[in-house]
Amino acid sequence: MTQFIDVAAVRRLVDRVGVAGFIKGMAAAMQDDFCRWDVFDKCPRVASHSELGVIELMPAADATRYAFKYVNGHPANTTKRLSTVMAFGALADVETGYPTLIAELTLTTAFRTAAASAMAAKALARPDSRTMGMIGCGSQSEFQAIAFHTMLGIETIRAYDIDAEAMQKLKRNLQYFGSLKIELVASAADAALGADIVTTCTADKTRATILTTDMVSPGTHVNGVGGDCPGKTELHVDLLRQSKIFVEYEPQTRIEGDIQQLPGDHKVYDLWRVLSGLEVGRDNDRQITIFDSVGFALEDFTALRYLGELASQFNEGETIELIPELNDPKNLFELVLDSSGIAHSRKAA
Repeated sequence: MTQFIDVAAVRRLVDRVGVAGFIKGMAAAMQDDFCRWDVFDKCPRVASHSELGVIELMPAADATRYAFKYVNGHPANTTKRLSTVMAFGALADVETGYPTLIAELTLTTAFRTAAASAMAAKALARPDSRTMGMIGCGSQSEFQAIAFHTMLGIETIRAYDIDAEAMQKLKRNLQYFGSLKIELVASAADAALGADIVTTCTADKTRATILTTDMVSPGTHVNGVGGDCPGKTELHVDLLRQSKIFVEYEPQTRIEGDIQQLPGDHKVYDLWRVLSGLEVGRDNDRQITIFDSVGFALEDFTALRYLGELASQFNEGETIELIPELNDPKNLFELVLDSSGIAHSRKAA
């Protein structure tokens, strides 16, 4: 039988450990997996693009487990009362190919992305960072804010979005979250200038310039979340040129990240090597660092195994017969036989 974790089960798991605890637990599991980087079978995600959006498949595997995520990105979905991003995924046993878990990943991906952002920032941002500018207040914003408050000690979020209602939504949702202060500002420049960390998480599928060099102070860490497919960027190329850039998986980020604006020989750095202690992150307190995050399948591998482990710990989810249980593995046809051994049939009208 296959373990099934739906949205309701994920909500109950979050209730068990808390939003901040869920992010911290996932980030810890993710760092463990990044430090096992060499044992994973990895490839860029497979994408099917249309004028309205993209549908992607994201696989990763180690010696014992195979994982994949199905995910879309359709910016206009909100006009249809649908999420911009929706996802589900599965884990399977490498030895047999048997699917051991299938789970929702829409809500879980928001936690996963925030966990990855905070994990990277802990390794790259200045330790004394207390203020974060956030440009884009959509579905990812609350998760990012909580992750940085919980894991890095960010005290103030200066938030901006072209949609004033989205800004109010962010402030309303986080009004009772600990000591975190949400300041709504009038422009992207107001959010970014002087901030210790700047997070860009916009959704439009365009080659945009959300953040320019004059908006970023020396020593800032930039968490670039929104640029995640060909032709979709947020950071000005001059900002990229003057910064030290870190990526999840370079072959994928070259295609999808903000560095698609740079020549292929421009030096970028692997985040996993910093997390593993093989390389340093920032070189000094005045250096601008960028995490050019596009979302990588290894992070979804982590998210799925973390969900499965929590669900087992708290006896959540259910088991479903996703794969037939056969008396004779060579006799699939038995499933269409009735109790007397006769194939089910329907007479022609």
